[in-house]
Amino acid sequence: MSRTISNIARYLFFLTAIILVVLAAGSFMRVNENPNLMIAYAVYGVLMFGDAIAMLVCGLYINKKMNLVFWFAVILLSLNIILTIFDQFGLVDLLFSLLNLITLVPLLIFRKEFLPQ
Repeated sequence: MSRTISNIARYLFFLTAIILVVLAAGSFMRVNENPNLMIAYAVYGVLMFGDAIAMLVCGLYINKKMNLVFWFAVILLSLNIILTIFDQFGLVDLLFSLLNLITLVPLLIFRKEFLPQ
């Protein structure tokens, strides 16, 4: 049971990282559409790539039973949910928040599986 839950959490982090890379690439492709928003699109893309790298790190090390990685993952997911709510909220934002919430809830419920004894 514990191996299954940790693998599900791992794959959810990987899925989120893939989605963030796709969104970041889309943001970079929009840079030339509007010269007034060029910097904003570039900043969004860089931030999404950074978030994707952080999700990838969490996915790679969440099963290692390390306090630092677990709490980093909880903070990262919580920030993703909170910051998405305070932006222009649309369908993509809702789906992204739900994905982060679906990843966060099992981490908190089964935290004994992810933290060292």
